[in-house]
Amino acid sequence: MRHPILFISLLLLFPVDSRSEDRSPFSYLDVFELEYGSDPRLSPDGTQIAYVRNSFDIRTDRAVGKIWIVGLEENTHRPLTEGAESESSPRWSPVGKSIAYLSGGQIRVKHLDRGRQTVTVTRGLESPQSLVWSPDGTMIAFTMRVPEKDKPWAQVPTAPEGAQWAEPAQVIDRLVYRIDGSGYVKGGYRHLFVVPAEGGTARQLTEGEFHHDGDPGWAPDGRTIYISANRNPDWEYESQESEIYSVSLTDGAMRMVTDRRGPDHSPAVSPDGNWIAYLGFDEQFLGYQLDQLTVQALDGTKRTVLAASLGRAIESPRFSADGTGVYFRFDDHGDSKIGYVPREGGKVRVVADHVGGTTIGRPYASGSFDVGSGDRVVYPRTTAGSPGEIALVHPGTAEPLILTALNSDLLPHRALAPVEELLVPSSHDGAEIQAWLAHPADYDPGRKYPLLLEIHGGPFANYGARFSAEVQLYAAAGYLVLYANPRGSTSYGQEFGNQIHHAYPGHDYDDLMSCVDAVIARGSVDVERLFVTGGSGGGVLTAWIVGKTDRFRAAVVAKPVIHWTSFVLTSDFSSYFTKFWFPGYPWDHPEHYFARSPLSLVGNVKTPTMLLTGEEDYRTPMSETEQYYKALKLLKVDTAMVRIPGASHGIAARPSNLVRKVAYVLSWFEKHDEIP
Repeated sequence: MRHPILFISLLLLFPVDSRSEDRSPFSYLDVFELEYGSDPRLSPDGTQIAYVRNSFDIRTDRAVGKIWIVGLEENTHRPLTEGAESESSPRWSPVGKSIAYLSGGQIRVKHLDRGRQTVTVTRGLESPQSLVWSPDGTMIAFTMRVPEKDKPWAQVPTAPEGAQWAEPAQVIDRLVYRIDGSGYVKGGYRHLFVVPAEGGTARQLTEGEFHHDGDPGWAPDGRTIYISANRNPDWEYESQESEIYSVSLTDGAMRMVTDRRGPDHSPAVSPDGNWIAYLGFDEQFLGYQLDQLTVQALDGTKRTVLAASLGRAIESPRFSADGTGVYFRFDDHGDSKIGYVPREGGKVRVVADHVGGTTIGRPYASGSFDVGSGDRVVYPRTTAGSPGEIALVHPGTAEPLILTALNSDLLPHRALAPVEELLVPSSHDGAEIQAWLAHPADYDPGRKYPLLLEIHGGPFANYGARFSAEVQLYAAAGYLVLYANPRGSTSYGQEFGNQIHHAYPGHDYDDLMSCVDAVIARGSVDVERLFVTGGSGGGVLTAWIVGKTDRFRAAVVAKPVIHWTSFVLTSDFSSYFTKFWFPGYPWDHPEHYFARSPLSLVGNVKTPTMLLTGEEDYRTPMSETEQYYKALKLLKVDTAMVRIPGASHGIAARPSNLVRKVAYVLSWFEKHDEIP
């Protein structure tokens, strides 16, 4: 970690036109006009890029993805299809004459060499995922849920004809019975399939009451597929456990390739078929553990952990075209990057930075990449002033080539907030805390502004200098917007992340207050007009803050945890939280659970505090919000509860809910912004 001294430097992450008065402020309806690119894929010859162009339909209030193709040699940019259905997961065939993709819950193939004919490859009742072409282009592998047969629990008489009886009972016997964003879990297991690329009957390769996850990895000879699975009998209670398996296409025989306590996943096979790269770690039961990159000889003679000195969590390994190195994605100090390391080990080379821009609401890490011939790398690139644009880098280029301008018809005509980086020593122990400050577009250093502290969730996540519609809307309303990565945030290494292990919220309060004090010290903040909000883990910290200080004029606690005991027993992944975030079950450690709960500080709260949560949030269920609301009401603290119908933990999944969230936050702050 860099030396913990305070300095503030302006990042020209998005040029601010000096004639900002000629441009409109970023507004609520502008959210519906935003576009971003995601999941880019290079054609085998490196001359074309297929990607998903994401936009928002204001009539249906939904995100819509359409596959577009960028022609690098002919300088073209065109849609793959003319249909109205949303599309995703473009995948080039090995010879580059066809593209497989998902649309309407099925795999479709567009044949670019047959008059752009489209073939629907699958026709099942379930939706395929994670499609990958076979090396010879004759088959497509994918995963799909296989429904479980109904097991009647009780014999109930049949209703007479015309009778209107109550809905039948729903019997639940699984540990994980509902998942945020997906709802109540249907019985069944994800299995590996292959289907002829021209269409036909899909063949199931794996069996058993186990889930098989992630993208499959084909061996170059086309006779074996590698996939990650947790096939332990106690898999429901071992959420972190998994191994890499080889699956024979001949008879479905499975062989365990990895074998250790901990997760192994994301297999990638080298072009010569002799090596496999994958991610995982040796289980230590810590809250934050780094996925390491391992390359293993498939004959079992050698295994090497690569890029260990990087000290960062690694994602999405991809072999180089010649198989002598591995590309991967990682986060470092709030910036998502693509790295490269030789297969035999050595120094990591950073290939690209500013990856992301595919999470529009708040400035979280995101984005994917692909590697093609000549080691060309394509990815979505973001700045604080622009969502993901498709960019290309290749050996010998100093700067990325930006291939799209999806928001050129909108954002240059809006007065956007410039962003500064802050590095602040924490009052707790001097640890360096990285933060960012967004200014109103018409910022005048001689004026005083209200300050809005916006806190990220996770807590094992990170913010950065990435586009954020919510930050832009807050700044457009006249606020200085401060966001930070307190201890526990990712992208700073395992030690920094685990400073909240069995201690969260821990000293995040000191980190965040130090950042607030650093901004105030600059002289542009009206200290009587401080506001705070955050969602999920940020909701935890917001509720914790108002329990420890009265310095904020008003607060909005979004989708919080209020009592850790009720949370771990109602959240979707109870087995994970009790095992990795706490020393044991709540009935064995009741004092520990309560001492870390914002409910323990509720008697101190004087700050007007609004709560905001989706009614179908199964990660931090509505019951958490309801108990805090009732507690504040009993104490006669000024409060309100905003319930978002149909919304899960990801409130911003629908653009109108992103807008609605910001509007209610600003309304609450404006209501309490009058100085007595």
